[in-house]
Amino acid sequence: MSQPTTQLTEALMQKLQPETFVLLNTVDAVSGGPTSSVISWIYAVDPFTLRLAIDHRSRLVNNLKQNPLVTVTVYGDRQVFAIGGRAEVRQDPLDEVPFEMCCFDIHVEAVRNALFHGIELAASPEYVKIYDERAAEKLDGQVFVAMRKA
Repeated sequence: MSQPTTQLTEALMQKLQPETFVLLNTVDAVSGGPTSSVISWIYAVDPFTLRLAIDHRSRLVNNLKQNPLVTVTVYGDRQVFAIGGRAEVRQDPLDEVPFEMCCFDIHVEAVRNALFHGIELAASPEYVKIYDERAAEKLDGQVFVAMRKA
């Protein structure tokens, strides 16, 4: 593992511009234990800020409001990055989306390579949307436009 930094690298900034598969690690508001969820409505605003949107039906919204400590795990560039920080509500509800969502900003406090010494990631995880592709594209577009306006 490398020494942590306090901002995103240029490579991570680029990785976090289009829709990206990441793990959002939060503290569960009910159990108090750690929990991980895959999200893709996330992007890098600048080297110090990540912005994400979460459907209000998800327990992640309450988790983040109760305990703002998070880690975002990003796969890419032959490494796995753990980005630690604090979440705060940016806009709730998020405007101009078809259902209630909450927009959060994560203030980056630490970025580190989470792989153990002597290995590289052979391939990044990939996913396939298994529902109406046009509907997914439309919704993703609406959410990202609304997040950028927030």
